[in-house]
Amino acid sequence: MTPARARAIVDDPSFPLPRPGRGHTLDRFAALVRACSDDISTGRLVEAHADADAILAEICGGGTAPGEFWGVWAAEGRDTRVEARSVAGGCELSGIKEWCSGATSCTHALVTAHTDAGNRLFAVDLGRPGVSADSSAWTNTGMRDSDTGTVTFDAVPADPIGEPGAYLDRPGFWQGGIGVAACWFGGARKVAAPLYRAAERSDDALLRMHAGAVDAHLAAGWAHLQAAAHEIDNDPTASAKRLAFAVRWSVEQIATAVIDRVGRALGPGPLAADPDHAQAVADLTVYIRQSHADRDLAVLGGLTGGRIPGPGSETS
Repeated sequence: MTPARARAIVDDPSFPLPRPGRGHTLDRFAALVRACSDDISTGRLVEAHADADAILAEICGGGTAPGEFWGVWAAEGRDTRVEARSVAGGCELSGIKEWCSGATSCTHALVTAHTDAGNRLFAVDLGRPGVSADSSAWTNTGMRDSDTGTVTFDAVPADPIGEPGAYLDRPGFWQGGIGVAACWFGGARKVAAPLYRAAERSDDALLRMHAGAVDAHLAAGWAHLQAAAHEIDNDPTASAKRLAFAVRWSVEQIATAVIDRVGRALGPGPLAADPDHAQAVADLTVYIRQSHADRDLAVLGGLTGGRIPGPGSETS
């Protein structure tokens, strides 16, 4: 099962990824790319565990421990929420959290919850009484193996991580968002693999044209991730918000273009007869919808400050 594969990866003593902003961010992104190039759902769970480790380190100087398998559950549903309240000896969480990857397989999770002082992050041992998870409602083939579901908390003890707002108000939030883009990029590489194999065996000019377009797209995506890693390491305390929105939108466009080009080049054959490829296309199609599409572009447009990308300090 996918969660078992992901847990085996994070349990390996050689696994711990370099934390972002410490001089080896590209190594971190490359590891996430490789994980999703192999299996997208597995890579998504690995990314969440690595993100939890980076969050704990940045906010409170901690980290994940051997034998633990963490999720980061920060999505806010329209009609559901988790409330935190102070009790003797600490805090308790009650409510419903949607879109939890690793819902039935994680041992721990970082969970956002509402407090009187604002949204706050909490660490939860999911083995405590009062936690119930259900991933049976996921009907789409895409990302079905990521064990994404709804988790209900009923007076579950939780440890606050940082002050209210600390989860969002830190450079690492945007650095982590670029890590997700690295996963999307890995998924695009996996989707593209059958086209590369076909182009190597064929002298069909049209097929090679599609392969060339995909290759150029992927080269651009990798260059963008490399540049982002360098920028993060060069100034790890700076806000990477504009950078994150730009990288995520670019990689999303690349992933969409790769899915389209591969389908047009190879026809329905791989989708119908190659279960690994069909699953990768379904997974990536769902996964990139973690972006907010045109809403993200609107945010990016408001962050430019008249500064045009490129050398110098040109303004619009």
